Parts: sequence; structure tokens; C-alpha cells
Amino acid sequence: MNPPGTATPVPAPAGSALSDGMMRVIGSTGSTPELLALLLSHQHARRLLTLRALLEAVATAPAGTLPRGTAARVLGDWRLLEAADRADPAATRQVVQYPHTGAWAERCLRALTRPGQAHRAAEELPHLAALSVAAAARAGLRFTADVPLRDGELRLPTLGGLRPPGTGPDPGAPAGPAADGGPAPLVRVVGEPRRLWLLPAPPDGAFGDAPTSPPPGRGPAPAAGTVEVRQGQDGIWRSASPGWRQLQALRHPDGRAVLIDDVDPYRDEERRTNPYGLDIADRLDAAGHAAWRTAWHDARPWLRLSGSTRAEEVGALLDCVVPLYGAPGAQCSATRGEAFGALLSSTPRDGLELAATLVHELQHAKLLAVSRLAVLHTADDSPGYWAPWRPDPRPFDGLFQGAYAHLALADFHLRAATVLTDPVRRDAAWADHCRCREQVGAALPQLLGARALTRQGRALANAMAAHHTRLKEHAPPDGHLARATAYVETARVIWRRRLAQRVTNGAEPA
Repeated sequence: MNPPGTATPVPAPAGSALSDGMMRVIGSTGSTPELLALLLSHQHARRLLTLRALLEAVATAPAGTLPRGTAARVLGDWRLLEAADRADPAATRQVVQYPHTGAWAERCLRALTRPGQAHRAAEELPHLAALSVAAAARAGLRFTADVPLRDGELRLPTLGGLRPPGTGPDPGAPAGPAADGGPAPLVRVVGEPRRLWLLPAPPDGAFGDAPTSPPPGRGPAPAAGTVEVRQGQDGIWRSASPGWRQLQALRHPDGRAVLIDDVDPYRDEERRTNPYGLDIADRLDAAGHAAWRTAWHDARPWLRLSGSTRAEEVGALLDCVVPLYGAPGAQCSATRGEAFGALLSSTPRDGLELAATLVHELQHAKLLAVSRLAVLHTADDSPGYWAPWRPDPRPFDGLFQGAYAHLALADFHLRAATVLTDPVRRDAAWADHCRCREQVGAALPQLLGARALTRQGRALANAMAAHHTRLKEHAPPDGHLARATAYVETARVIWRRRLAQRVTNGAEPA
């Protein structure tokens, strides 16, 4: 069986798809609509291949690897997903290509292909039921499906979540078997176009036989605890039930939505913390949503400084934001390779800060997509490189990624500094520009001198160096460059001291 939206396996585009001219554009931290379309096409193809590999891994798992009935349940969920795709491929694509679907699929596939990890796959695979229901709902199908609870909550990707009455929170609980060894609690989802009914399981946990879809226009028979959810004209799924958690959305000028996702169970790293140690927000309050909407609106002019490139990248590469708990006065953000299209971020304080965050993190996403189209280097994951923006030694790929993102930030802050009229904010922008510029300047010799670069990787690094040289043509106000240079040199001294201390203590030199 093939993934929804593809009748035959989808080959990954060859590295030659990225021309030398494209590499020069990428190296300047720029893009074109054609380049963005190519990157997205490849990412979407990879997602379909991952899902196909996952389905085949389940179907061919040796007897006893997965609990009895797992393969049959996966096949049933997959059939509903296929039915949704036949009815409305574009609606189904919203779920299949959603960033956290990738995180789920890759996590399951890793578990199924690593010795001794099949039990993890058994815990994660029931999420396919939620994915298929979300796709069927968006496609407007009439259907009936049972979805396991996770953390005591029904979580429907891209739609929202429901905590049925009487279910207490159980952070970290998987969607697999219950603690007593029995099956996970279920919610029956009955769907009609633009409407869902959510029925909690009866006390004995068994729904019994039920039709595959409700009578036209009637819905299920009334039952205690039944929740009705409707899709609004804006695409948001809402309910009068206090237990329903709808997803809010940020809007592009053309109406396209970027979801503020504080529901999806795969919006976080497996260790339940993002790479910078901040926890994901379990629930963003009304003030938090308002702050995001205001910053989103105010960020647009900053993204259009000197052209539309940055705004176009946001429109192409961003599908959802994942709110993080952040310390007051600090902005933290991250991206995840397995969740392409998602931005993890603390609540931005204003539009300029959000614009800088988007520029920074989407360069990581863009370079990741480029690296999956073309091999940029042959270095391993050994953490042996100094990155002036991090206290810890970085692998070569981390150095490459960081230098690229900071080069884009140096460009962005320069453009902001030249238009800001408030002296304090203008001064801060010049300081940020100089710091990022000097950090990249300290990292570039490590990149350019690396034998691990491939031909395309070297072309990209050379284009980065050329863009960095162009940035240096703009003279900052007195004092800023000296302070930034001192900042970077201090970081270098601290790095060398730590390196010497590690050698003295008998550790491997970084």
C-alpha cells in the first residue's frame, strides 16, 4: 500500500537539482519562489516515503514483535486515511504533511527498526488513528472511528483536543496499553462534513457494534458526555464543551493559517524538553494568544525590509508555532529536523523580536532542506568545533548551521538598524548586527578550511563568505564593532581555557 497522495514510490530528487546559481543564492541567505518550491517538494516526498516505510515495517514485523492485532488496527486506520485522500487530497495533505506527523512517523520507524525497541512502536502507533480521523474530518467524510486517549486526552492533530470528564492528567502516559495491561481508553469519533461528535467509552470500555458512519444529517444517538465539534468558516474547530481545546491560528494576508499548537503530543522532543531546556507550554492562555497575534501582525513590515524574500520564506516554510515557557525578558527558540515546518518559541515581546526569530530559525529549516537535497560535507557528528554563539563544542554540521543562521541574522539586524528611528532600538539593532557579524567571521575560517566540504558544500560556504564580506561594507556607529570583537574574543578565550581544562583532566580534546 502506498502513502496517501502517491500511487507509486516517490524518488528523492538528486543533488544536481540544486544548480550552482541556486547555491549562490542560498549562500547569501536568500531564496527564490522556485527554490522554495523545490525544497518543499523534496520534503513532502520524504514524508511520503517515511510513511510508506513505516507501513511496510509494521506489515513485515516478525511474529511476536508487536502486540496481537496491531497490524490490523494500523491497516484499518490507514484505510480511513486513504479514503480521506481520495475525497480531498489537499485537506489530507494538511495532516500528512503537518510537522508533527513527521516527528511521529520517524519516531515509530526508529523504534521498529532498532533491536529491542518494538514496545515503543506499539505505544506510538495508535496515534495513526488520530491522524486518520483528523484527515477524514478535514476531507468532510462521514465515518466512525475509535481513537485511544493519550495523557488522558483525545488529541486530534491540526484540530484540537478533548479531556473527557473523569479522566485525570497523566503526563507522559503513552497512547498504548493502560497501566493495568488492558487497552487504552477510547473515544468514538463520529464524523459528518464540518462536524464531529465525540463519544466517551461506556463504563465497560466497549462500544459494541456500530455503523461505519452516522445517518445523514442526524449524528449519533444522544449519550451522556457526547461532545459536538464544528468547523467554522475560518477552518477552526470549535465546541461549546469546556473540555474541548481548540487550536488558534495566525493568519497570512491571503488567509492561510499558521497554527499555534499547544495540543499535539509530538510537538516536543522525546525527552519532553526542547534543545535549550525550556518546556513546551501545556496550554497558552488568552493573553498569550493575543501576544502572538499582535507580534505576528507587527512582524510583517520587518520581514519585508528591502524586499519580500523573508516574508515569502515564512509563507513557504512555516506551518505551526509551538509555544514554550520562557523566562521574562528572554527570547528562546528552536527548530527540529524531524518536524520540518514547526517553530518552537517563547512568546515574542514584539514584532521586531518575532521577525528576528523567524529569520533565524527558518534559515535552519532552509539549510536542513538543502542538506537533504545535496550532500554538503562528509564530517561525522563528533563535537569538535568552536561556535562563538555556544559554550559547548559543536559537530561540523552544527557549526555550519549556526554560521548560516547567524549570517542571516547579521543581515536582518543591519537592515533594521538602518530604518529604526528610536535611538535605543536602533542602537540595539547595531549591537546585534555587529555581534552576529563578528561571530560568523570567527566561524568562517573553520568552515572554509574544512576538507570535509563537498563541491556543493564549498560553493555554499564560499557564497556565505562573499555575503559576509558585503555586510562589512556597512560601517556601524563608533564603539559597536569594538564591543562585538571583544565579546567574540572573550568567548574564544573561555573556549580555550575549557579545552585546556579538559585535556588536563584526561578528557579527549574537543
